[in-house]
Amino acid sequence: MDELFEAFRARAQAVSAEVHRFATKSEAVDFIAGQLSPLAGVPLVRPSAVWAAGSFLTPAERERLRAAAPGLSFEVTREAAASAAVGVTEVEWAIAATGTLAGNFAPVERRLASTLPPVHIAVVATGAIQPDMAAVFTRIHPNQCGYISMITGPSRTADIERVLTIGVHGPKRLLVVFVDEPGRIS
Repeated sequence: MDELFEAFRARAQAVSAEVHRFATKSEAVDFIAGQLSPLAGVPLVRPSAVWAAGSFLTPAERERLRAAAPGLSFEVTREAAASAAVGVTEVEWAIAATGTLAGNFAPVERRLASTLPPVHIAVVATGAIQPDMAAVFTRIHPNQCGYISMITGPSRTADIERVLTIGVHGPKRLLVVFVDEPGRIS
């Protein structure tokens, strides 16, 4: 697993993603809380962070995160995601060969949280790293996944005079948070 993680990290960092790995879920939650805590002092009209929750967090962990970042909302709407500084999603797979995240983003909340805020934090189990795209496709069941999303680094484009620009069509910053502790994510 360490070899796959290192391959993923190298490729993801090559496209400007930030990759972090934690042994336990508690450490990962603390890290995410630390990323959200600077938002706690921001006067709130709307949520400053949205989390398209899956099965990763317990109710107690949700409350702990809400205390660290009072602007965090687990109710993801188009308006909330568009005005949020951070969007958090739980992702099913990571692809070592390309540094790509892959997951079932059929729930619109996951798409909103991963594309509208300028910062996207993706949580994925370290055990879910696959060597290549073919390995991920063997795990996708078409009758259970209505919308597969592939995310490789922050949004980037060079369609304006061939000048590379980050964050034009999506997040300017991507943080990938790996959790070694066994358990279901997403």
